[in-house]
Amino acid sequence: MIGEHTDYNDGFVLPIALPLVVECAARVRPDQQVRVTSRQRPGETVLVAVAELAAQRDRVPGWSRYPLGVVAEFVRRGHAVDGVDLVLDGAVPIGAGLSSSAALSCAVAIALRDLFAPTVTDRALIELARAAENDYVGAPTGLLDQSASIMCTAGHALFLDIRGFLADDDANNVAYEQIPFDLARFGLELLVIDTGQPHELVDGGYAERRAQCEAAAAELGVPALRDVAAVADVARLADPVLRRRARHVVTENARVLRVAEELRSGADPRAIGPVLTAAHASLRDDFEVSTPALDTAVAAARAAGAHGARMVGGGFGGSAIALVDRAHTAAVVDATRKQFADAGFAEPRTFVVGPAAGAHRLD
Repeated sequence: MIGEHTDYNDGFVLPIALPLVVECAARVRPDQQVRVTSRQRPGETVLVAVAELAAQRDRVPGWSRYPLGVVAEFVRRGHAVDGVDLVLDGAVPIGAGLSSSAALSCAVAIALRDLFAPTVTDRALIELARAAENDYVGAPTGLLDQSASIMCTAGHALFLDIRGFLADDDANNVAYEQIPFDLARFGLELLVIDTGQPHELVDGGYAERRAQCEAAAAELGVPALRDVAAVADVARLADPVLRRRARHVVTENARVLRVAEELRSGADPRAIGPVLTAAHASLRDDFEVSTPALDTAVAAARAAGAHGARMVGGGFGGSAIALVDRAHTAAVVDATRKQFADAGFAEPRTFVVGPAAGAHRLD
């Protein structure tokens, strides 16, 4: 809902899980081989020996690196994996900024935990899935997507203090909170507007933003931008680009805390609408990760009566979300499609979502 590019800055995030899912059917095989197939890749089978996972990383298809990376990370951490068949099926749009890669990685991680390492904690599983994406896939993500995929519960938004979550022990972790988020009660819906312009976290823009944030923190003399006390402190940065990047992170952390407090109090969620819109402006102007299509989606939704709207995900493509009255959802969709047509963009895909449960075993 809010908290974009704050996770790798040790900050605050407030995600929900979506009802769209990735399913992983898994079965032990005794021959020390990993076999991966996907219903989205008919006729394409990837077979790699467990002992060869690291060596074969650059030789396997890009899509298969996510599940293979999770297996490789289990092995690297000392868990005995005898071999496994993985059959994947996904309904999360790829490249839409809706964390399809984390959904895939975490579905596989849950299955492997059940088969080979049942004592692994949720927190360890989150770190494992993140490491698989960072090291095997080469996507420099933070913990936001994996945390949402594992920890979110139905009907709630997950407030997560990334630094606190990593520092606390599992038995006494007070760095996260499930906050009720009942849109239906207030006659609201959360509309996703998929621009159809995919983004790729393994492209250079995401890594560049992360490096800029680290450079800004170093120049300000703090461990991470989460430690910048006030927006005014950002003015000490000599480089205007670093100033903009830092200003986004500092103000976005404040927005997360504000939205969490509004929802925690039981306030009408319409109150968070302007905060969502302010987040988009910050991502567009200070972090510079929006696109003309995303800006069009946000502007069209707002003009048609949405209470707030913003781009979601790492940026450079993907989707926007809009908080709308249920009675006006169709009008917002129509207005957005018209604006896209007028701008010469392909018709966006639109659908309504709500806070759902995170990864779990299907019986």
